[in-house]
Amino acid sequence: MQIYKFEIIAICVLPDHIHMILNPTNIEEYPKIISSIKHSFSKTVGQVCPTYNIKVGYTNKREKGIFQHRYYEHTITSQEELNKHIDYIHYNPVKHGYVKMAKDWEFSSFSKFVKDGFYDENWCDFREIEDIDYE
Repeated sequence: MQIYKFEIIAICVLPDHIHMILNPTNIEEYPKIISSIKHSFSKTVGQVCPTYNIKVGYTNKREKGIFQHRYYEHTITSQEELNKHIDYIHYNPVKHGYVKMAKDWEFSSFSKFVKDGFYDENWCDFREIEDIDYE
């Protein structure tokens, strides 16, 4: 953000992938923004997570083996679509079984959305239906 002007609308960092919604001031800079985020994240991952192991074969290429070279870009065209993507991002740690509730995953923007009144803290709490006997 010091180099390029953009806002991170929503984000979730998982052990093997990341989801984020960005709002760049200049859409032409989108690839540079992604590259900059990847570079900055990769440069500091060892400080944040000292046990992270660099994948063999990447060190010769001056890479950390964290990100793929490619990424998926999609332009959101409506508020409804934005809301669905934000929900998807915040539900992702639950979907992958890392936590039972979105509020329990600290590596996402979920708590910011709760604070801003977008979500209730217990959003997507399906634990009560897990105990239902359907037979």
